[in-house]
Amino acid sequence: MTDDANDYRKPGELRSRAWFARQDKMGFYYRSWLRNRGLPNDQFDGRPVIGICNTWSELTPCNGHFRTIAEHVRYGILEAGGYPLEFPVLSLGETQMRPTAMLYRNLASMDVEEALRANPLDGVVLLMGCDKTTPALLMGAASVDLPTIGVSGGPMLSGHYRGQKIGSGTNTISMSEQLRAGEITLREFHEAEGAMSRSAGSCMTMGTASTMASMVEALGVGLPGNAAIPAPDARRNELARLAGRRIVEMVREDLRLSKLLTRQALENAIRTLAAIGGSTNAVVHLLAIAGRLGVPLELEDFDRLASEVNCLVNLRPSGEHLMEDFYYAGGLPVVLRDLVERNLLHGDVITANGRTLAENVADAQCWNRDVIHSYDAPFKPQAGIAILRGNLCPDGAVIKPSAASPHLLRHTGRAVVFESIEDLHARINDENLDIDETCVMVLKYCGPKGYPGMAEVGNMPLPPKLLRQGVRDMIRISDARMSGTAYGTVVLHVAPEAMAGGNLALVRNGDTITLDVAARSLHLHVEEAELEARRAAWVPPPTPLSERGYTRMYVQHVLQADKGVDLDFLVGNSGSPVARDNH
Repeated sequence: MTDDANDYRKPGELRSRAWFARQDKMGFYYRSWLRNRGLPNDQFDGRPVIGICNTWSELTPCNGHFRTIAEHVRYGILEAGGYPLEFPVLSLGETQMRPTAMLYRNLASMDVEEALRANPLDGVVLLMGCDKTTPALLMGAASVDLPTIGVSGGPMLSGHYRGQKIGSGTNTISMSEQLRAGEITLREFHEAEGAMSRSAGSCMTMGTASTMASMVEALGVGLPGNAAIPAPDARRNELARLAGRRIVEMVREDLRLSKLLTRQALENAIRTLAAIGGSTNAVVHLLAIAGRLGVPLELEDFDRLASEVNCLVNLRPSGEHLMEDFYYAGGLPVVLRDLVERNLLHGDVITANGRTLAENVADAQCWNRDVIHSYDAPFKPQAGIAILRGNLCPDGAVIKPSAASPHLLRHTGRAVVFESIEDLHARINDENLDIDETCVMVLKYCGPKGYPGMAEVGNMPLPPKLLRQGVRDMIRISDARMSGTAYGTVVLHVAPEAMAGGNLALVRNGDTITLDVAARSLHLHVEEAELEARRAAWVPPPTPLSERGYTRMYVQHVLQADKGVDLDFLVGNSGSPVARDNH
């Protein structure tokens, strides 16, 4: 923490003045090194210093165009009289990182938090795109609470293959199932690969990246239009420039992140999540963001606030279209306006541009009702995320009804248990596997501690022998997550997880399980006395990759899914005090 001897700010003065306003040895030190870029002395005349927090990386294809976006943010900051300083933080590439990018979400948030607090910054623009980069940056920024604005990288252009649109993730899954069922050739499979990702940007389905970009807009942290402008569209760069201009004004207004990320804003995000048929991953991310702010938010809030909200957006994986179509149809402002007009959102919350949410969307118009349905004629009625309880998930589990098969939303079946992801891979293609379409697939030890990192493996592949029979969905239950681009009757985020000793660890082949989404129930038909006997004999398997470093710390301190999967010592925030001098 800062003491009086090292705090060179006057009340209400810019934080960066504690570095640059001093006419002493340390003022010389702080200014002179930055002047090696050829800066004149008047660069330090009291203009707001704005950080551009960049998650660009060639290992994160979704964010590969962020150097260009950063330049447009820089132009906007300069135009508004600010002083931009770009800096990198850990970039989380969903498509390349193993065992899962989610393992490193909290590490990236620590990188952001410490970079913001340690440096002479008055405000920050967060550049985020790929799935975990958005929550990581929001979590880190929330822990510091400077004026903050978010700029998402935008979705890729639509994929096109043999006269049909294909979408990342969703069609990756469906075409891999077709390949395993012998319905397409390997050559066709490879041809589709080249036709899918044909521009910069994140998944063009309503996966986690587009969902979280929508959350940024619904929360009021991003400017209107942030969610859906395609990455290659010039209007994405225009939005970045406007964000650069606006952050300078936000610093002058002292419009901090905590003034935007209120309980009311989080409720808006939850209802918007339902209306767009968004990713289940948003549940753990919003819980974690709320935890950093000290805003009360519980798993039940997602069911209470949003389970009865209509899904308006006809996008994959729940529907037909892609994010490019969503933007051309009017984008998220159309959805927000419909929800505001039905008093389902707090329209009076302030947003990053200084206007209320209701003011931002008052003139939004829909140009294609096949893509964005009206609330009175929804794409799928009452299709928000449902929270399940029962002896199999006493602390909760999550299912996305809009992506599930209606006939399976109430079902009882025989458990077919996979003790690990390796066990699943070893046996799922076995023609002698004792399984039929009425069974319930159960996967263990894939939660926060067990994988570790709670990987997106919950949407287990179906056995080829059932695929050849035309089966395309079965109930699948795990303590894992699934990609926001995935689909199916998949129960996720079972808490407590198997590795933490939850009842999921005790399920055996042949046990009977009932899923009843309408009753919000997930029940294992095993007597309590039998469960206690199994628990007494249970020995947890060793956790892979947890012998040293960050992974060891993660496994020791990670919270369960119902608490947002943050690290226990990161809950809450420490603000933005100026620390002692470095020399």
